[in-house]
Amino acid sequence: MENKLVYDVHDKPKFGAMLVFAFQQLLAIMAATIAVPAIVGNGMSASAALFGAGVGTLVYQLFTKFRSPVFLGSSFAFIGSMVAAFSGALSNVYLGYLGLIIGAAFAGLVYVVIALVVKFVGVKWINKLMPAAVIGPTVAIIGLSLAGAAVKDVFSYGATDENGSFIMSGFSWVSFICAMVTLIVVVLCSTYGKKMTKLIPFIIGILAGYAVGLIFTGIGYATGNDALKIVDFAPFKALVADGVNLGTFLAVPEFTFQNALKGIKGFELPYLATVAVAYVPVAFVVFAEHIADHKNLSSIIGKDLLEDPGLHRTLLGDGVGSMVGAVFGGCPNTTYGESVGCVAITRNASVATITTTAFMAILISFVSPFVAFLDSIPGCVMGGVCITLYGFIAVSGLKMIQKVDLEDNANLFTVSVILIAGIGGMAMKIGKVTLTAIACALILGIIVNIVLHAKKGSTNEE
Repeated sequence: MENKLVYDVHDKPKFGAMLVFAFQQLLAIMAATIAVPAIVGNGMSASAALFGAGVGTLVYQLFTKFRSPVFLGSSFAFIGSMVAAFSGALSNVYLGYLGLIIGAAFAGLVYVVIALVVKFVGVKWINKLMPAAVIGPTVAIIGLSLAGAAVKDVFSYGATDENGSFIMSGFSWVSFICAMVTLIVVVLCSTYGKKMTKLIPFIIGILAGYAVGLIFTGIGYATGNDALKIVDFAPFKALVADGVNLGTFLAVPEFTFQNALKGIKGFELPYLATVAVAYVPVAFVVFAEHIADHKNLSSIIGKDLLEDPGLHRTLLGDGVGSMVGAVFGGCPNTTYGESVGCVAITRNASVATITTTAFMAILISFVSPFVAFLDSIPGCVMGGVCITLYGFIAVSGLKMIQKVDLEDNANLFTVSVILIAGIGGMAMKIGKVTLTAIACALILGIIVNIVLHAKKGSTNEE
């Protein structure tokens, strides 16, 4: 595998530089990590989710012996499962919090069982089941499936017509300009930057977009034009709503286990079954995404992570990390495409940087002003960043397909089926379990690949 890294897996940047690199990683994963508890609601704490992601990542690093540059964040795949945990609690919100922890334990156990199988059987069966013709297009659609979310963020302050198309009014032009400034600065820094500038394009881009947003916001306040007020100062105002006190600067997150302990009295065995049904099937889906992310990262760093530290270790780290993370933040964790994209663009695969990011996430969850600042970053600014991040994920998958012989119809149809099913959004709901478009595309691709190569009497292990 080709390796053009600035910092390899075991490299340790100078302390000051490492803090900056870690902050960049934090910015890359922040929006998605705190979005999950916001979507699920029921009083879940964004700060606690950030703390849980940091702790979960440290657990992952311990299991992988600090050999895999992966950050774990709140998993979107389990949102439906988390909602089911609360709805199954029948208005007992504390029982719902207990369900979050139990559910994460079920999901983690699925990973542990698979890890044990891999430990004793090896990973060759995975390479046969999911060769480059399957993994490549799957990684590509992970990025492509997020394209809509990135564009929606770009126009996060814009209006839409009855068909959902964005209307370029004065309001959305402001949002678009902030996003494009961010995007262009990131691209220029990453492509033409020297030394440190090339390594922290996201920080520079976000600060540039934020600065433009502040200028528009200032003009908006001066002229009384609400359409120009891009930056929301509400998170800062909340800090001093009750006057300046200790809570203005430091605050302990409301951890999931604190509420879960209050729900023990309402626990009954039927609820256990409800949570298990909601979480276990999804864990198998996320397992496939776990492999795709690690295959993708392996191609970026020039080292097969499924062999070293080994898939059994990455699975154990992910599974146990999810369990521990959910105890604090309520959200099962998963490998983050944003983090992988950050590694790909900056060429910084230092595990020391990822570990520092984890500690930073834990510490920042207690620092109220910093959390407020991160909350105040306009969605359009993050949209500009995400265009590059999600694009790199998609391109990484397409690069894997370069090694595949597409003159062979067996490979051609496998790749075609996955791309169309994934981009077309072929999601399915079976009972209470929702198979995402990525999961459906991957399963369909595996079936097509097996059938076509079995017919030929050969296997494709590229």
